Amino acid sequence: MTIEFDEERWEKVKQTHRAWWNGELERPLYHAVLTGAPSDREPSTERYHDYAAFYDLATPVEKIVDAWDYNLSTQRWLGDAFPNIWLNFGPGVIAAFLGAKLESHIEGNTVWFHPREHLNIGDIHFEYDAENVWLKRIRSLAAAAHERWNGMVQVGMTDLGGNLDILSIFRPGERLLLDFCQNPEEVKRLTWELHELWMCYFEKINDMLQPLNPGYSCWTPLFCEEPWYMLQCDLCYMISPAMFDEFAKPELAKSCDRFPRSLYHLDGKGQLAH
Repeated sequence: MTIEFDEERWEKVKQTHRAWWNGELERPLYHAVLTGAPSDREPSTERYHDYAAFYDLATPVEKIVDAWDYNLSTQRWLGDAFPNIWLNFGPGVIAAFLGAKLESHIEGNTVWFHPREHLNIGDIHFEYDAENVWLKRIRSLAAAAHERWNGMVQVGMTDLGGNLDILSIFRPGERLLLDFCQNPEEVKRLTWELHELWMCYFEKINDMLQPLNPGYSCWTPLFCEEPWYMLQCDLCYMISPAMFDEFAKPELAKSCDRFPRSLYHLDGKGQLAH
């Protein structure tokens, strides 16, 4: 046993997070992870990366999981924290599922997505591809993780991204901003196409994450026993409140309706309206 966690501690994590989601905890969640602790196993022969996309596709998923396992064996979880990894292929990886080029930059510790061709918005159509190399890679990693840990480690959902953010990859620069004014119905058509595909990808990946996964998490180590996700629309900082209400809010509201639990991630400074 290289990971210092057990079923009793997992039960406490579940009870605490259940109370937090229900508004009954009466304190903040406290996640603290100590790193660099002694490990009782040999170091992995594979280098550890936060981004799973940094591993060459020829690298066996078992070796990647072994590197993650060694890293976890050097951690200690305090307070409400728990052992977790997440399948990190960059924010908005659905773009790669739909044919965009995934470009890894180890030196910059980031991932970028680029359209393979620039199309007029009316010529863009999105379809599910079960054979997409990145979707298959994520699903195989999830399967290897469960085979290794048998549910003792929470495996987090990959960063699927927000649907307008994904669309902006295929209509980069000012193109999508102009489309809000010049082609509003096409923007809405593609937003709802992406909405249905987003839910499909969430379910397909969770097919591999459940039922062994203790629960649900994503890029943030926030645990829930019910399906949940951290929704977002980073593009919203470039559009007006009226445009947000027209183009972003309906899709976000529908996503909230489809999840038992959800949160919204907002980057940058904000001001609450009174």
